[in-house]
Amino acid sequence: MANKIFSLFDARKYAKRRMPRMTFDYIDGSAGDERACALNVEMIEAIRMLPRVLLNVENRSLQKQLFDDTWQVPFGIAPMGMCDLTWPGADAMLARAARQYGMPVALSTMASSTIEATAERAGHHAWFQLYVGQSEEVGMHLVERAEAAGYRNLILTVDVPEIGFRAREKRNGFQSPVRIGPKQFIDFALHPEWSLRSLAAGVPTLANVDLPGGKGFKRNEARGKVDWAFLDRLRARWKGKLVVKGVLSSEDAVRIRDAGVDAVYISNHGGRQLDSAPAAIQMLPLIRDAVGPDYTLLFDSGVRNGEAVVKALALGADFVFIGRPFLYAMGADGYDGLQQMVELIRSQVDISLAQLGCTDINDIDERFILGGRAAVGGEIN
Repeated sequence: MANKIFSLFDARKYAKRRMPRMTFDYIDGSAGDERACALNVEMIEAIRMLPRVLLNVENRSLQKQLFDDTWQVPFGIAPMGMCDLTWPGADAMLARAARQYGMPVALSTMASSTIEATAERAGHHAWFQLYVGQSEEVGMHLVERAEAAGYRNLILTVDVPEIGFRAREKRNGFQSPVRIGPKQFIDFALHPEWSLRSLAAGVPTLANVDLPGGKGFKRNEARGKVDWAFLDRLRARWKGKLVVKGVLSSEDAVRIRDAGVDAVYISNHGGRQLDSAPAAIQMLPLIRDAVGPDYTLLFDSGVRNGEAVVKALALGADFVFIGRPFLYAMGADGYDGLQQMVELIRSQVDISLAQLGCTDINDIDERFILGGRAAVGGEIN
């Protein structure tokens, strides 16, 4: 019987039951003591929105213009590595959902599906997210592949100079590629459905990182080489829309804008990098003030439902990306679970508009937040 998902709690519960501990902890875990991840969620949940009444909201629109596309919902699928560890074929499911629901899907460099396969599956819905390790040559090769495959939007992630210390991964012996010792064998044996399906589909690998001659990008490779000079070279090389992801500093955001980048993506990597980082939602209004009202800002980190999407838009984001909820949903019930989660979040956004007395998602701003941006400490002193 299919698992019914009525909340994030449901999806996470079912995913934890069906997935091996090692792979569940990979998607569920964060850096350090996991306070940054918790803070992301807590600060968003603490924000209160003010309902308005006696307004005709019978006809509502969730469409959002972003770059050269009109999306049917104001949220998309964040870049996430090794999604196929969640459930076999997860990358393909995400691409399928992007087409079905009219939203963007960002393919990670660390994905289990190739740049080319995702472009074929998702069409113009597909964006590519770039990591650059020790070799700029490898990074630019990935850019060339994305360009040749028809990608128009490129996300450069800059908040992983080194992978954050993630205690759960260490305890479980998580590695990429996955290596199976006695502990992992028992873990997988206790979750036979996941294990048998994964064996049938083939053990997930990093599909985009190997080059002839043994060159390539490794998950644990240092990525601290990326600097402002590299950003200038990438901007000159990439002719499509360029986004820089992992920004929390207003000063950095302004400098990125002035470098000719098309959008800043505010994120603390879902709390998976620096446990002492501020909540991303706290920095959103400050960065909006710094870059001005017309510059494009994208947002993720701590978004767990549709109300969180509306709050982020109200505080200055132009578009919101979501990660973990979609992984939990696929872990819970494959593509059926993913559909349920997308429809749940879409419904929550729509109901929020109705409760707020608003008919168009594009009209959402800080007027709908009780206390305005001060509610998240977003005042400049």
